[in-house]
Amino acid sequence: EELEAIEQVLKGETFTMGPQVEAFQKEWAEYCGTEYAFATSSGTTACNLAVQLLGLKPGDEVITTPITFIATNAEILRLGGVPVFADVQYETHNIDPESVKEKITSRTKAIVVVHYGTQMCDMDEIMAVARENDLLVVEDAAHVPGAEYKGKKAGSIGDIGCFSFHPLKNMTTFEGGMLTTNSDSIAEKVYSLRCIGLKNYEDQRDYWLPYHYDVVEVNGVIGNNFRMDEVRAAVGRVQLRKLDRLNAKRLELTQYVNSLLETVDGIDLPFWAPDRTQVCYLYNPRYKLHSRGYPKDDFLRILYYEEGIQPILHYLPNYLFSVYRRRGYKKGLCPVAEKVFFEETMTLPMHPRFTYEDLEVMARGIRNAIAKIKKRRGKG
Repeated sequence: EELEAIEQVLKGETFTMGPQVEAFQKEWAEYCGTEYAFATSSGTTACNLAVQLLGLKPGDEVITTPITFIATNAEILRLGGVPVFADVQYETHNIDPESVKEKITSRTKAIVVVHYGTQMCDMDEIMAVARENDLLVVEDAAHVPGAEYKGKKAGSIGDIGCFSFHPLKNMTTFEGGMLTTNSDSIAEKVYSLRCIGLKNYEDQRDYWLPYHYDVVEVNGVIGNNFRMDEVRAAVGRVQLRKLDRLNAKRLELTQYVNSLLETVDGIDLPFWAPDRTQVCYLYNPRYKLHSRGYPKDDFLRILYYEEGIQPILHYLPNYLFSVYRRRGYKKGLCPVAEKVFFEETMTLPMHPRFTYEDLEVMARGIRNAIAKIKKRRGKG
């Protein structure tokens, strides 16, 4: 179906910002339950647009999460803003509303939340804090397209939502993203920011007078080319029709591998909050033997080099990257985030094309790695 959609675009005459993009945006807004949706060239550029729409001035603070891909927060630095990292909840890795409250100052302008891994943040609490302090809220929903919190879709609760369609995500346009909002004023600004700051002259007499377009700044920012092309939009429309089915398959497979690991000593299954849906982008069981004298890195080495199972880690607390450390951020800023990253969390392979047999191989490798690390350290 994706190949057929691409072929139709190649037979047409418009290859960027044409009817496929318009249709994809409309369909995405309807799916998410938002007034507006704007297709972008990547999830990163969707995040960049979102931050540019906040109207930050140098020194303004944005409360955000440390457990995310670096793209969530990089634009704050570029605009001269100050990322202020709130800690995360131990159970979900999502930003902790109580920590957010503690971080608010007179310079705070917005809150950025990341719906991590499989489920959305505690949005009622986040929105209450934001409204009480007159702050904008950005939802980075790159991990959770289609997820719901108390019946509301990701990207529809905050002031701005951001999505990624990277090939590893629950649906893909090869590379691409989407920005959502219910705000007329925010939507109006997106048109220029997403397209080099272009804007029609208010007193345009003929289409060439005084020129075909003007170039303006929006919120003090000169726009960039963050547009999506027709090929990716056509693929996205096909993928959107499959999204609920793909999410359901991820959930089915995750529930199966959970059943294989639930009795393994040293592994805790992911926590799923009961009032929201799970879309299972990342599979994050916890390694619980680090505090019992079996280092997590030793376990990961056995799992990868001896059992052939490749775990990865999502994500190094952002303030530990060099770009933050040179600005004075230090280890110890978010103790919960550091504990789960360095001692417990791991991401295991998860994809809707996996078979039950694939997952049985993975579970067997984990059991073997647990047995080996215990035996080698003389405590098994």
